[in-house]
Amino acid sequence: MVETMSEITPPDPGRMRASDADRDAVAHRLQDAFAEGRLDPDEHSERLDAVYRAKTIGELVPLTRDLPAPTGTGAPAAPAPGDFRSPRPLYGAGRIVDQPPTSTVAIAVMGGADRSGSWVVPENFFAFALMGGVELDLREARFTHRETTIWTNTIMGGIGILVPDDVQVRVHGLPFMGGFGVGGGTPSVVDPGAPIVHVRGIALMGGVGVDYRRRKHQKEQGEIED
Repeated sequence: MVETMSEITPPDPGRMRASDADRDAVAHRLQDAFAEGRLDPDEHSERLDAVYRAKTIGELVPLTRDLPAPTGTGAPAAPAPGDFRSPRPLYGAGRIVDQPPTSTVAIAVMGGADRSGSWVVPENFFAFALMGGVELDLREARFTHRETTIWTNTIMGGIGILVPDDVQVRVHGLPFMGGFGVGGGTPSVVDPGAPIVHVRGIALMGGVGVDYRRRKHQKEQGEIED
């Protein structure tokens, strides 16, 4: 039997995959709500973690359902089902923005934590791993300052930092029966105005690794990730 057009069920917008820009819009709305006193620090942290774990639009919508719509013209609206955008890739100095950070800390205690996508990194970011792992993906990140410091402290755990080829990284860590390392091929030429990320901290029987990786759109153009 041939299915007619009226019998075809339209796709559920809430099941559509969320883009980095969708997650970024929700993170900005949560930051505004936190600044307005609508969310306490624990609620803000829990919802922000849920934002970066979200895979679909349907998982994002409930995170701002009990918050009023943004009133400022400069604030991005949280995505509604059916509202999909793709972030425009930023490079070098274009990554430095006048926006509030979307996250300031990542903690993993016998577990894992990550930050990825189009998130905004503050001047000082703190990562702590105790018998767990933290992954910070800076490939699509933006920065509030040209020079950023990521303070890393790990005890019998690991912290991994993924960086693109247009961001400079300088490692100043202090290892005790552990290590700090850079891999993936350090870029030889970088935009003079590009962000500089300093990695500082202590690794006690653990490791902090910086790894240069290609961005998603670069792989789509035919480049193969090592």
